[in-house]
Amino acid sequence: MENRNSSGRSDRPKRSNRDGDRPSSPSRPSRPSRPSSSGSNSSRPSRDGEFKPRRPREDSQRSGTRNNSAFKPKNERFGDRSLKNRRKDDHRPVNRDFSKDPIIPEGITGEELDKVTRGDLLTLSADNAKIVAQHLSCVNAYADSEPELAHEHAQAAVRHAGRVAVVRETAGYAAYRIGKYEIAIKDLKAAFRINGDVSIWPVLADCERGLGRPRKALELAGAPEAKKLAKEQAIELRIVAAGARRDLGEIEAAIVTLQTNDLNTENDSWAIRLRYAYADALEAAGRKDEARKWFKKCAQLDVDESTDAAARCE
Repeated sequence: MENRNSSGRSDRPKRSNRDGDRPSSPSRPSRPSRPSSSGSNSSRPSRDGEFKPRRPREDSQRSGTRNNSAFKPKNERFGDRSLKNRRKDDHRPVNRDFSKDPIIPEGITGEELDKVTRGDLLTLSADNAKIVAQHLSCVNAYADSEPELAHEHAQAAVRHAGRVAVVRETAGYAAYRIGKYEIAIKDLKAAFRINGDVSIWPVLADCERGLGRPRKALELAGAPEAKKLAKEQAIELRIVAAGARRDLGEIEAAIVTLQTNDLNTENDSWAIRLRYAYADALEAAGRKDEARKWFKKCAQLDVDESTDAAARCE
């Protein structure tokens, strides 16, 4: 669902590359990649406040590890077995119809993924882990050029390892990239149940917007999980929430949502998106002079011209 202002211009930032400030490799496998929110090569409509998800990271792009120590699976999920003693076939899918799996190109080995992602697959049998890793690597390989095919590979990975968090997370982001929001919500919520990682929250909220449910998006923005987000993700959720306000016709509320001291930040990649969203909301409200001021501030940071801010401040 794309919003346009009175001039016919989309109210979403125009970005030249889907990955933007994310590693190319969801944001996870190398980790598979998180989808960037809007890239021009995306087949789905863009919206203001759309989140830029990640893809699985590749080994060369990995930095740090994700802490999932706070999550403990419910006993009823795995019976009385501990994670340590769980059988490897516990992660095998119920649906074993692999005839729909897309072909894995020659040269894709699965070793393209980073060590942490490959470690996440160790609960699988060796043969199954290799297949899943190859499909996740394909998600990265096709995320920008053929997002539909990337989604097919992500779904294949789910069929092989539907109870592995990184697999469901990657599948959710792949679905989000092509506008399959219901599927994205299903997979991302599954990942959250497994590992408790709240970083998916902005994407979940934007999926609700994509389904025409802005009030649900606002509920997610106000949920306790939102308070646990890192700064960049919190800013993305703020932008999504402002977009939801605009969906509801509440332009002044959208502007207030974006009014934060973080607008003065100049050294973080998310500052470009925040300033652009704020300027665009001001323009939509008819506050043209203020809008041009903030488009200019956005353009000063956007040296790569990932948005059309420079043109809109003239």
